[in-house]
Amino acid sequence: MNNAPIGVFDSGMGGISVVRQIRQDLPHEDILFYGDSAHAPYGTKPTEQVKELSFAVTRHLLSRGVKAIVIACNTATSAAAPDLRSSLSLPVIGMEPALKVACDRGEGKPQNVLVLATSLTLREKKFARLVEQVRGNNTIHTQACPDLVSLVESGKVEDRDLAIKTITSYLKPYDLNSLDSVVLGCTHFIFYRNYFRQILPDSVAIIDGNAGTSHHVRTILEESGNLADRPDNYQGQVTLENSQNTKELDLLARHLLEAPLPR
Repeated sequence: MNNAPIGVFDSGMGGISVVRQIRQDLPHEDILFYGDSAHAPYGTKPTEQVKELSFAVTRHLLSRGVKAIVIACNTATSAAAPDLRSSLSLPVIGMEPALKVACDRGEGKPQNVLVLATSLTLREKKFARLVEQVRGNNTIHTQACPDLVSLVESGKVEDRDLAIKTITSYLKPYDLNSLDSVVLGCTHFIFYRNYFRQILPDSVAIIDGNAGTSHHVRTILEESGNLADRPDNYQGQVTLENSQNTKELDLLARHLLEAPLPR
């Protein structure tokens, strides 16, 4: 079981940003990624439909013999993680916008934070509970950014002009100079990190949950004795699968996995 793959899934291509992080942090692990691009985006769908889709993908990953499930999607985590955990015996690791990290940066000083995510993530009770836990004297803004998901799914993330224009349109309502941090609350948005850095003032931190998720995966596997047991020179293999099985999507997935992040 130790050398079974880690199963990772997302509504589409965004979860590949999480795979990149896990591969970097756990280089001896094999990873099986499944992108459900045939049903993307999840963020605009009803909660029950997202739950059904998440269970269907999980059943596929289980049939492939994975040792853990990583929900590399804030939306699917919100909709399905509790039910998946209660129905499975293997670990299920989810994600949530790294809002607590953003608020804790102030070390007691009130923070002005903008959370960018999908519509479903922002309207779920899970996110509302998270906001209530950390709000205190902090100011928390939220903005849904559906077009940023679509650009990744259509292979246009490296179209700098289009990406900058789209990001700028979502940031326009906010006084950027007053912000302390921007939270990228969707795994698709990680592919735009360098674009955000170009647009935002240097004083604004850009925060995402990928490193924390990868660290949690390591901790869970260590605690259960399921870290890969392989020679130091073994390089873990990444297998990419997609519900929309086309050559174009396969090439896009491989490109997002291997290419430098766009600048």
